[in-house]
Amino acid sequence: MNPIRLHRDLTRVWQGDAGWQGIFSNVSHTDLGKRFIIAAAVFFGIGGVLAMLIRAQLATPESAFAGPEVYGQIFTMHGSIMMFLFAIPMLEGLAIYLLPKILGARDLAYPRLTALGWWCYLFGGSIMILALLGGVAPDAGWFLYPPLSGKEFTSGVNSDVWLLGITFVEISAMCAAIEIVVTILKFRAANMGLTRMPIMAWYLLATAGMMIFGFPPLILGSILLEVERAFGWPFFQPELGGSPLLWQHLFWLFGHPEVYIIFLPAAGALSTIIPVMARTPLMAYGGIVAAVMALAFLSFGLWVHHMFTTGIPHMALGFFSAASVLVAIPTAVQIFAWIGTIWAGRPKFTLPMYYVLGFFVVFVLGGLTGVMLAIVPFDQQAHDTAFVTAHLHYVLVGGFVFPMLGAAYYWMPHATGRTRVMRVGVAAFWLIFIGFNLTFLHMHLTGLLGMPRRVYTYPAEAGWTWLNLVSSVGSFMQAFGFGLFAIDMALQSRIGQRTRRDPWEAETLEWAMPTPPTQYNFASLPTVDSREPLTRDRKIGAKLAAGAGLLGRVVDGRRETLAVDMVTGKPEHVAILPGPSRLPVYTAMVIGGFFLSMLLSVYWLAPVFIIGTAIMVWRWAATTGTASDSGPIDAGNGVTLPTNFAVGGSVGYWGSVLASAANGTLFASLIFGYFFLWVVAPNWPPPGDYGSYFLEPAVVTIGALIALAGARMGSRDFARARLGAMAGAGGLALAVAALVIGSLRHLPGPTEHAFAAVGWTLTGYAIFSATVGLLVQLFVSRRIASGHATAVRPYELRIAAVWNDYGAGVAIIVAWLLALSGGAL
Repeated sequence: MNPIRLHRDLTRVWQGDAGWQGIFSNVSHTDLGKRFIIAAAVFFGIGGVLAMLIRAQLATPESAFAGPEVYGQIFTMHGSIMMFLFAIPMLEGLAIYLLPKILGARDLAYPRLTALGWWCYLFGGSIMILALLGGVAPDAGWFLYPPLSGKEFTSGVNSDVWLLGITFVEISAMCAAIEIVVTILKFRAANMGLTRMPIMAWYLLATAGMMIFGFPPLILGSILLEVERAFGWPFFQPELGGSPLLWQHLFWLFGHPEVYIIFLPAAGALSTIIPVMARTPLMAYGGIVAAVMALAFLSFGLWVHHMFTTGIPHMALGFFSAASVLVAIPTAVQIFAWIGTIWAGRPKFTLPMYYVLGFFVVFVLGGLTGVMLAIVPFDQQAHDTAFVTAHLHYVLVGGFVFPMLGAAYYWMPHATGRTRVMRVGVAAFWLIFIGFNLTFLHMHLTGLLGMPRRVYTYPAEAGWTWLNLVSSVGSFMQAFGFGLFAIDMALQSRIGQRTRRDPWEAETLEWAMPTPPTQYNFASLPTVDSREPLTRDRKIGAKLAAGAGLLGRVVDGRRETLAVDMVTGKPEHVAILPGPSRLPVYTAMVIGGFFLSMLLSVYWLAPVFIIGTAIMVWRWAATTGTASDSGPIDAGNGVTLPTNFAVGGSVGYWGSVLASAANGTLFASLIFGYFFLWVVAPNWPPPGDYGSYFLEPAVVTIGALIALAGARMGSRDFARARLGAMAGAGGLALAVAALVIGSLRHLPGPTEHAFAAVGWTLTGYAIFSATVGLLVQLFVSRRIASGHATAVRPYELRIAAVWNDYGAGVAIIVAWLLALSGGAL
């Protein structure tokens, strides 16, 4: 095909709606990635302004700049914005924009899910900022420890804004995590096996995996605390069998992996930039991959080192202290590999390299203080002092902000096709670097001299005045540096000179496309035989543009990309992706209605929005699939492949598996909370008759087994698939009914004691999970009747089985756990 005609045909298929409609219906990963990045940068600016207000207040002793109530909102919102509205969304934006380009694909696995994540992020972040402007922002610290965040001490909506707004944003993060994992595993260039993936893909795979298993504990904790505040269920009240330490465990089960979730994508950018700037291949690719995976695994065993002063048993202190030191090893492996790469190469000191070197200085210092805080006696002295504040910023700013600023300069020519306008970038770097160290280096000493964190003022005789003044001066110097950086970015994007493709002479696939990129990324999809495709063939971009790769044509206006075997990268099927849709924004609005009804205490309205969300998801699912058989597709170059509708291992199936894994993590966290309170809380269970019972759990088990058997009827004989779906729905309905009856008969009221509150929460979760499975089975039954699910296109049955089996399994576990707990206790 003529390259120009091919380009026009692909543009017609892949371009979004024009005008204002495109704002709401766009599902392009390139545009949505840019939206995430720009919005995160705006939130970073807001958080930076709040940081300046903090430093203005602390510059002098006994300052009257801000009172304690206002200061509480300022420092809480600063931490919350930087953690939840800047760092995580910024890495999401980078991944959303970059992943298909470096993997040789045309889009992400779930374009509409990406759009849903964007709108949830925007709406949730807006709730937080509007609360700040209205004077009702969270004020109990960005970690919201109870009892300070409970109704007794925060009677207004301040804490509710955090709990509901952040949970809304976390929906976006979970969407992105599932999107990233499935895209990396399934949407790659032909023959791009795991060992040929660009190093950035490994970092993002580990990061997204950590998000899937790290975020559910925080989501659960937020739900429990909001339910306690709204309805009086005493999960965290010791006098009623709860414990505030449960919140700390759930929060830091998320909070410590989050440090590495933030660090790893930035480290991936470093592993990408350093070899290009050093003009030599990355040293120890395999060792870095092993270190990244080890870091991801070990990060989940460190959360208690944030709780060394809470009365943890000595054996646990020793274990978590050792684990906290051990995690430095995989980090050091990466740092030495980067240093070795620079040493072995011929580095060119471009502006991205300034930030790379700044990272080495700042992050290594933060890592050293981290090892100090991992030692229990030192931590007990420095805990909750300004020393910890300094360590946190050295790790997060050094490990994330500096690399991301370098990444911005590195990939900006790709996103804009333009070069820098003037040399203000160097001045911005030095202002940021010097200002940062002036701000936080002295803060270590301030903390060692005894200044606590989170205080709004201090006496002059404490001896901290000059240190705080220097820190405040340094913070304003940083602010000027970030301002110059923003100006440099804006000028480059608007009036920078056009640059050639691949100005850095890099080796990865994103530089084999036109810059700025087209909506479809590649006119035809590459086949690779190494990790650095451009090293083997510098003309690969022109060949792909001419249609020499796979899928180098347009058929029936379909959006197509290649799906491969997870391990080998062998072409497996052609994935047909959805086009522009307003369903994501409508769904996000309905979900937002639920959160607003909870925030405004209009609780009777919340179930309406839950039902509305179910209707939107049903409608969403109904727009997928096809009722006609197209047969195998000619993918070009002699390759013929089925479509995703005709294979069992479609991206829809793997997304459901990952969503169930995240669900399972939340469920496991709830079980952990149940047994934690059993062990530590007094009067567990409360006085009363809570003997074992067997009738209701037996009925639940029968219903769940019917559901499990029904889900498998269609896989053995499709003629019985609809009967199996109806049997599955009926079995789950029976299980739901038995769960409700069992709890009503045997559990006390949820406000009386944490034992009952957790029991009712477990019941509610089991009912929710089983109901989801029930609705999915009803949906599949409808799809079979409409001809969308057939023996040739059975993929929806396999997806339904995942949700059916999960709901049935949870129902059985919860029914027997509650039935046997009373007798055992």
